[in-house]
Amino acid sequence: MSRWKKVGRVAGWVGLGVVGLGVLAAWNIDGLVRFAITPRDPFDAGATPPAPDYADARSWSALPEREDFADRAPTGSPAMDSRQAGTDVFYVHPTSYVGSRWNAPTDDASLNEATDRVATGIQASAFNACCAVYAPRYRQANSTSFVRPSADGDRAIEVAYEDVRRAFEAFHARRGAGRPFILAAHSQGTVMAERLLYEVISGTALRDQLVAAYLIGGRVGTASLAERARDVAACRAPDDVHCVVAWNARSPTYTASEYEMHRPDTRERLCTNPLTWRLDGAPAARALNLGAVFLESDDPAPRPGFADARCVDGTLVVERVDVAPRDMPSRILDRLMGAGNYHPIEYQMFFMNLRQNAGARVAAFAAARAT
Repeated sequence: MSRWKKVGRVAGWVGLGVVGLGVLAAWNIDGLVRFAITPRDPFDAGATPPAPDYADARSWSALPEREDFADRAPTGSPAMDSRQAGTDVFYVHPTSYVGSRWNAPTDDASLNEATDRVATGIQASAFNACCAVYAPRYRQANSTSFVRPSADGDRAIEVAYEDVRRAFEAFHARRGAGRPFILAAHSQGTVMAERLLYEVISGTALRDQLVAAYLIGGRVGTASLAERARDVAACRAPDDVHCVVAWNARSPTYTASEYEMHRPDTRERLCTNPLTWRLDGAPAARALNLGAVFLESDDPAPRPGFADARCVDGTLVVERVDVAPRDMPSRILDRLMGAGNYHPIEYQMFFMNLRQNAGARVAAFAAARAT
């Protein structure tokens, strides 16, 4: 068995924290998982895990100078030599912690393996055909911080964000001044990256180095983007730069699950169609899908025509979609998310389009800089 498959299978089970729970799927698995991940005590700053040191390579899920999960690539589309890359990616991973602490430790070997496999290895790898990939570890907030708002949860989110902000500073120190970069994230990572865009990038020299921000699986409000990042607009064409891409994928019949209903949000959300890279709401047929890629499965080959897409009222509606390969932990996650919620595979189902588009924007950025 290859190193990727062996580590991946172990990390997948450990990372989702549901070893043995598959047999309980018919017996209130939702309640069991909710109980397992809910913090028992109030937030205590003194009990927060130690802050990661970003001068230490162990505080990074991916770095260009070493072999790691961000180097994985689909069949027929190899990763480029990161030493030849003229553009970097700062990727902020989604929630991979399912314990009951308010903030996850960054020195837990099992959790780090899970993060590397079920986040960096299947999402950040989408950018390795154009760019050198950096992915920090951070003291991610407990998922209840986002679905059940509270003062304690907000404090946990603040801890996570401060780590990401410091990691971003270390990212620039490591790579040198003036190089273009892509900001990429998913889910909790998008919450952190969106704030980073508003507070650290917009209105500074870093904005001119930003190729694009791929803020996927979050709630990027169009009004917030217009008001808080006046020099960073929504991407409206496949080769726009200094702009933001965002989407949340659901089926037409999806009904919000408990994991979304606790944090109502009536803002108009940004929705970019990853098959056309436009905001116009026009339907995009499956023929435009260059291929879903499931690097966590035994078959890393692209699957063309996997899904269609159309933006409707801020949601990326996916009506026709093939069956995704899902192991038992993934099926439990899907059940918790609710039928028709494609959040767990928002990168994978449009992987090759995302991979191509990142390269196209990098090329457009370089062409504009050369003029």
